[in-house]
Amino acid sequence: FQKIRAVYDSNPTRFKTLQNILEVEKEMHGSAWPRTGATLALMWLKRGLKFMLVLLQSISDGEPNLIRVNALKAYEIALKKYRGWMLQKLFMGSVYALPYKSDLLKALEKGKEVKEEESIEKIHQFLSRVMPILDAIYEMYTRMNAELSYKA
Repeated sequence: FQKIRAVYDSNPTRFKTLQNILEVEKEMHGSAWPRTGATLALMWLKRGLKFMLVLLQSISDGEPNLIRVNALKAYEIALKKYRGWMLQKLFMGSVYALPYKSDLLKALEKGKEVKEEESIEKIHQFLSRVMPILDAIYEMYTRMNAELSYKA
């Protein structure tokens, strides 16, 4: 995020939108683009956001109380194809440290006692607002041929 912000802050008029950043970086970096700069940082940020949104969607859809099930689903959809063998194994091991759904929902409510249905409704509202934005960023990357498929 800091890399994207730094590019924006360097010239807010020129880099008014994310698309402006990609277009200017494409022109500036030539054949190194999109493997550099804010374009690359935004690519990984959008993938991480997709992981979080798929995780929240899975939780709000009423799937099991074990968040590792939701996290594994989100990882399969959003990140696995971009990760090498070692990072995949590290992730698979780390999911066993995740809390239960009820504990996560309580944390999202900052410790307040709130009915699960109310928390789930807030997640649905959040997803309905954020998913169209993320979809637009994915569409922009596809349209500009900026998506990379290499494994990290």
